[in-house]
Amino acid sequence: MPVPDVFSPAKLGPITLRNRIIKAATFENRTPGALASDDLIEYHRLPAAGGVGMTTVAYCAVSQGGRTSDDGLWMRPEAVAGLRRLTDAVHAEGALVSAQIGHAGPVADARSNKARALAPVRFFNPIGMRFAKKATRDDIDQVIAQHADAARYALDAGFDAVEIHLGHNYLASSFLSPLINRRSDEFGGSLANRAKVARGIVQAVHQTVGGQMAVTAKLNMSDGVRGGISLDESLTTAKWLQDDGGLDALELTAGSSLVNPMYLFRGHAPIKEFASVFPPPLSWGMRMTGKKFLREYPYTDAYLLEQARLFRAELSLPLILLGGITNRETMDQAMAEGFEFVAMARALLAEPDLINRIAAEPATRSECIHCNQCMPTIYKRTHCVVTGAPDSLH
Repeated sequence: MPVPDVFSPAKLGPITLRNRIIKAATFENRTPGALASDDLIEYHRLPAAGGVGMTTVAYCAVSQGGRTSDDGLWMRPEAVAGLRRLTDAVHAEGALVSAQIGHAGPVADARSNKARALAPVRFFNPIGMRFAKKATRDDIDQVIAQHADAARYALDAGFDAVEIHLGHNYLASSFLSPLINRRSDEFGGSLANRAKVARGIVQAVHQTVGGQMAVTAKLNMSDGVRGGISLDESLTTAKWLQDDGGLDALELTAGSSLVNPMYLFRGHAPIKEFASVFPPPLSWGMRMTGKKFLREYPYTDAYLLEQARLFRAELSLPLILLGGITNRETMDQAMAEGFEFVAMARALLAEPDLINRIAAEPATRSECIHCNQCMPTIYKRTHCVVTGAPDSLH
């Protein structure tokens, strides 16, 4: 099979992207009142104008209690009009747009959300200083239904795709994790039981909007912690999701927002910067124990490729390669190894017009230095502290 050009159009389920480059979901914190703002619209218009095939709005929670905090947008009738302005703005630039939908589960800040958080088991969140409730069967059924409703709202708002969040130990991922999920009922124990929530969510979304918009999912290949989701179990889950027939593509990720976030991001661990955004005693704890939570991993190009190859070898489902995709060489390598799409986040946060510049000059290098100082900015307004973007195109 000929290797596709990353800048050639590509089908993703019922839609066609102008190229194979996707702006990955990056929490924007530009949704005052839990609604789309002009600031959020501009945040996504810029990479659309800058050349991506599709941009991903993060994080569109499926319920008030499913947000990481009350700064986050949640999908409901009141949100549709603002999101329609966003999708119209992105479409006007020639790009498509996806809504990342999910439930934060044990990562949710119940105090900030003013709504009870859910988890596979009773779970303490030190950020919100609250316990998450052990989800009942009724809770699980409700969350699955809320994902279907969220997808329908996304369709009404003009989105071309939804990305279901099954990663980073958010609710569906926490059920998959043997480290977190200590249940002994039908949703715990075996992988088949632990995967019921993720599979149920995907099927509900597919049955609601499948064929009308693309349905993708973000899945952890591994949590990067002992006892967490392993490569073998994740690959089995991915095969089940493929066989269930509810997905048009799978985006492969890694790491845990609860216990090991740097396993996804790689590069410098900004401990001091994180400590500065929290009040005492959390700030003191971050300074004293930050190295254990924010473990530092060296940055390399395409750093998730080695794990992702195992999935590419076993799956026929289209795959989206994430992690260290910042230049034409890594994009071409992904295409050569059989990945249908690539996704990037930090590089586009630094330079929203990077894709147009790479298209014009393939030797273009990203200005992102992987300092990760953008990570703590999610608590105020996500931006690159090095370039100041995305506030204007270069």
